[in-house]
Amino acid sequence: MNQTKKVLIVDDELPVRYLIRQVLSKEFIVLEARDGKEALDLARNEQPDIILMDLMMPNMDGLTACYAFKKEEPIKRIPIVMVTAIGYDLNKKLAKNVAGVSAYVTKPFDTQELLNTVNRVLEIQTRELQNATPIEETIG
Repeated sequence: MNQTKKVLIVDDELPVRYLIRQVLSKEFIVLEARDGKEALDLARNEQPDIILMDLMMPNMDGLTACYAFKKEEPIKRIPIVMVTAIGYDLNKKLAKNVAGVSAYVTKPFDTQELLNTVNRVLEIQTRELQNATPIEETIG
C-alpha cells in the first residue's frame, strides 16, 4: 500500500490507538477518534479508505456507529474492520451480517495479522471498485 491511503482508528482506549497507529503509520496516513460520534464527523471530513472500530465505546458504540456509517453517502462504502475484545460468535455474525463489517479482529491481536487484515480488506475494496463499471446506454 502507499502512504496516501487513510486509516481511521476508532477506540476509546489511548494505548490501543497508539499500538495500532505504530503498526499502521509506516504504510498509511492514520486518523484517530475516541468514539463513534467523533468517527462519523472525522469520516465525513477526511474520507478514510478504511475504518478500524472498537465495539464498546462511550457516546456511540461500534455497532451503532456501523449502522450510521452504512446509511450515509458517501461514507457508507468505507470498509469497517471491527477490532474488539468481544470474541463471541454471535457478535461476529451480527457485526458481519447485520452491521456490514468487512472483517473482525479480536483483541489481543497479532500486529502482523492486523496489518494483513487491513491490506486484504483494502485489496478486496479496490477490486470491487474496479469491477463496478457503470452500465452505459447506447443510443442508435
